[in-house]
Amino acid sequence: MDRKRLLIYALVLAILALLAYMQFREWRTFDWARFFEQARTITWKHVFHGVVLIYLSYICRAIRWKIFLPPGRKNVSAASLISPTLVGFTGLAVLGRPGELIRPYLIARRTGLTFSSQMAVWTVERIFDLAAFTVLMISGIFLPTKLRAFAASQPVYQHWLHLAGYLLTALVVGLFAVTLLINFKGPAVADWIELRFSHLTKNLAARVAARVREFAAGLNTIHGVWEFVQLSAVSLAAWWLIAVAYKEVTHAYGAPMHDMSVTKVLLLMGSSMVGSMLQLPGVGGGSQLATIGALHKVFDIPQELAVSCGILLWLVTFVAVVPVGLILAHRERLSLRELSQETAQAEKTEELKA
Repeated sequence: MDRKRLLIYALVLAILALLAYMQFREWRTFDWARFFEQARTITWKHVFHGVVLIYLSYICRAIRWKIFLPPGRKNVSAASLISPTLVGFTGLAVLGRPGELIRPYLIARRTGLTFSSQMAVWTVERIFDLAAFTVLMISGIFLPTKLRAFAASQPVYQHWLHLAGYLLTALVVGLFAVTLLINFKGPAVADWIELRFSHLTKNLAARVAARVREFAAGLNTIHGVWEFVQLSAVSLAAWWLIAVAYKEVTHAYGAPMHDMSVTKVLLLMGSSMVGSMLQLPGVGGGSQLATIGALHKVFDIPQELAVSCGILLWLVTFVAVVPVGLILAHRERLSLRELSQETAQAEKTEELKA
């Protein structure tokens, strides 16, 4: 592990430790006996359902990547992409950010395509993920759902939820506008960024320009309106499955959580996504703290139950892939750390080419 990565991990650890200290300092009356009692009352049938739904969302991701493949690779089946998808997400769970590019790297090897082309797909895929979650969140806020009813009963939250809805709507419109701009003027935009900001920070300008070129190349993998519709539908299905998985895990705790609907858990998903920006490999940290905070402060769930549920949600939605992913990696004689090093080297090579 290089010095830069160690410093980043040390900084993340310090921030997480401070957040955890502040959280438990606020909860001075935290009852550990009650916490363990809550764990013993879990209905594991719901947890199992949650795990199954998460695996189905990974299958949706494999199907979506199959749609992205060029016409010359239509003989590649979605089933053949499930293994690299699961191994890739296992790398992300075990290694953190350094394992993030294992999935496009493995798919590039599996399909005989270049790593840069699959990096482009990965970049566009993230836009579809963000847009799909945003569409679900906006629907939950403005349509007659339990989330909207909950907000109406809590005026302070109603204001902030409506504000979030408007901001998310603006985000989707902005993403669509930027996507159109890069689709038609991608190389020109990348050249402008490099020229305009190179005097401030040359390396950063070059990296941003390279990402713009990757995104423009990735948009070329959308081969028409029908493919766009398919990609949008599969993305919405994947995130709906994740939302239902969240609901199943919360319902595993019985009566105190039975009011948690699919639309309500979208708030927990959003909290987890924001918290995931502060993560330690194999440990997490940020997503759990954010989810626990949302359960306790927004939904008034007792602190012991919120902690138990927050940890279980992280295990189901983020860590459950690891056992199967490790088995698949072992069967294919893959080392996650070696793959991480190879992807890092391949990424540097692509940046030099750009």
